[in-house]
Amino acid sequence: MKLYRFEDLPDIIGELLLKMNSIEKLLQENKVKTVDADDDLLTISEAAKLLKLSVATIYTKVCRNEIPANKQGKRLYFYRGELLNWIKSGRIKTIAEIQLETEAKFNSKNIYK
Repeated sequence: MKLYRFEDLPDIIGELLLKMNSIEKLLQENKVKTVDADDDLLTISEAAKLLKLSVATIYTKVCRNEIPANKQGKRLYFYRGELLNWIKSGRIKTIAEIQLETEAKFNSKNIYK
């Protein structure tokens, strides 16, 4: 580690501010990209391609309210982020995860600790 003198502090602080500003700018750009990626508006054919389902299956799922969709006039639109969250919500738990949940519930209700 380099030792600094008191006289070097203004230059050091100036360098730190420049680095912090560039880091903040990068973080803001990444945040905008992340938000934009989730807010991408998809048509029904694009949603079908993303989900690897047929257009007819997408229409069926929309009619049954099984999939998040937006309707404007006669057209259906989908947000990429909502579709990805919908897929994630159907995740099947492993046996180990189920056992951990069961043990946690049992331990929280066990009055004979």
